[in-house]
Amino acid sequence: MKWKKIGDILIVDNKFNNDSLYSLESIAAEHKVKSIIKIDRIEGQKREPTVSLLYGRETETIHKENGCLFNLDLSKVMWAKGNNNERLRIAKLVKDGETVVDMFAGIGYFSIPIGVHSRAKEIISIEINPNSYHFLKKNIELNKINEKAKYERMIPVLGDCAIEAPKYSADRVLMGYVKTTHHFLKPAMECVKEGGIIHYHETVPDKLIETRPYERVKEMAWHCGEREVEVLNIQKIKRYAPGVEHIVLDVRIF
Repeated sequence: MKWKKIGDILIVDNKFNNDSLYSLESIAAEHKVKSIIKIDRIEGQKREPTVSLLYGRETETIHKENGCLFNLDLSKVMWAKGNNNERLRIAKLVKDGETVVDMFAGIGYFSIPIGVHSRAKEIISIEINPNSYHFLKKNIELNKINEKAKYERMIPVLGDCAIEAPKYSADRVLMGYVKTTHHFLKPAMECVKEGGIIHYHETVPDKLIETRPYERVKEMAWHCGEREVEVLNIQKIKRYAPGVEHIVLDVRIF
């Protein structure tokens, strides 16, 4: 059985099939969880899950990762599994005094670790899904990010990042989304300062890793005022499908 434990809820593989209540009770006891769920699919731009509750009654939990707390309801919002190392990597890259714009904030997957582990001056977290936005606000409070700073250091924004991101001027722009991320490169370019950094995520065939993500960023940078691109790093995150890798391209824009 493939599984992932999020807080005190167990997520099992969508191929899991078990009709025995006793077996589910045993699994719950073994993993010390209150509920077992199966995520059937995640759909749309808002990344909304459809789940089956196999055991227990509750789908809301608090998950701890990299010294951060995440409150979420797994029946309403997705948990981006497998990216925990990347979330911490980005937090450690953020320099003192930076303004960071997180274009696909979700419940704060990247924003919260940045708030906890860096000395960023301001973090603007943009999310289009009202359910995710609800938990984003709760997680800012749960981790006491603004309370500790004694000012509105992390600002949650409910809306489309294509519209909201260009309203800000950022030292660092996070594009932690896949499949259609390249459609949002223009607002990212309109947001990032001269000399600022974009972390651009893409799912890409292995043979195109060194070329396609860079070419897409380079083309949009030139389109947005003939700007130049310096590649800082290409980071492999996880295998997305056979022959396809989820990568993040770190680039500086001039």
